Amino acid sequence: MTAAAGKSATKRRKLSDQSDSSDHQPLLPGLPDHIAQLCLSRVHPSTLFSVSRSWRRVIYTPSFPPFFSLYALLLPTQITSDHQTHPIEYFSFDPISSRWDQLPPPPMPLRPILRRHPSFLSRNLPIQSVTVSGNLVLLAATADNLLPALPRPLVFDPISQNWGFGPSLRTPRRWCTAGASGDTVFVASGIGSHYTTDAARSVERWDLRNNRRGKNGLELGGNWEKLGAMRDGKFSRDAIDGVGWRGKLCMVNVKGDSAKEGVIYDVDNDHWAEMPEGMLAGWRGPAAAMDEGTLFAVDEAKGVLRRYDGASDRWEEVVAEVRLRGAERMAAAGGRVCVVCGGGGGIVVVDVVASPPRLWVVDTPADFEAVNIHILPRMSRPDM
Repeated sequence: MTAAAGKSATKRRKLSDQSDSSDHQPLLPGLPDHIAQLCLSRVHPSTLFSVSRSWRRVIYTPSFPPFFSLYALLLPTQITSDHQTHPIEYFSFDPISSRWDQLPPPPMPLRPILRRHPSFLSRNLPIQSVTVSGNLVLLAATADNLLPALPRPLVFDPISQNWGFGPSLRTPRRWCTAGASGDTVFVASGIGSHYTTDAARSVERWDLRNNRRGKNGLELGGNWEKLGAMRDGKFSRDAIDGVGWRGKLCMVNVKGDSAKEGVIYDVDNDHWAEMPEGMLAGWRGPAAAMDEGTLFAVDEAKGVLRRYDGASDRWEEVVAEVRLRGAERMAAAGGRVCVVCGGGGGIVVVDVVASPPRLWVVDTPADFEAVNIHILPRMSRPDM
């Protein structure tokens, strides 16, 4: 190498070093980044998103307190046959950037999920999932030949963006009750490979407190524990949501405005009881609990969102809105109630903290409709 070439190479290295150092601007001048993050965490993410690229990038890092996002199982609106399986495709809607992102695909092996079948022309076959400890847990669905599709649950951690398999269920099932309370997942009733009274009355739980995030994603531990049986098998006729509320799981055996039965399960004492009369009378559509403390339900016929008052055993109207008619699914967290309505009308979001409540609609991607929805911490996004 000549002297001139050597000087030229040295000059390029210096320019490159200067460029690299200029790419990393401090989040707040004069403060180390970890201290600056503590300061910025007190500012709403929507403000940080609009100020600068470095601030926008930091709100999506694993170390920054995550804001809530909407998670949905989306399926094509056009069904091409009566007997059709679908891959599991969950998406996340980021309310700050107003962008839908697809979750990483679940691990294999996994039986294809059956969504429609000639024996059930008037309905779609359910896919059941819950949220617990900041994770999305897929619990039950139907595979080909009308068998349970999930011998063990699939768990997605939004922060690491990793899937993991949970322990094998004692009785894999479909058309069951699925719910969560605290750090524990519950499944009850339902149908296994065929109907049996034992499966229709059985109850299992899985405590996720033994799980942790490892270098390669989720490390899932523990086993399913058998609990006291239900009184009968009346909760095996449909996919039922067990709503976690004040240390209990609340559920009804029929959806909509039809006559129904309701029960409450005390998760600490392994005890079943009848649902209070007022609670049952007002349970006329999908329901969800905010932080397991405040119970909401939508009257799907009238399009009315109501809040339950346990002291008086009465439901109080929050908001009436025509777009809530035909409500099918519901989730609640972070002061928001999100409702999937029939007819592909998008996802209705209600800010129940505001006075009066504010309402808006999140449109699903074109040619897709939401089947299940959840509210979870946002995913980390290194591309920002």
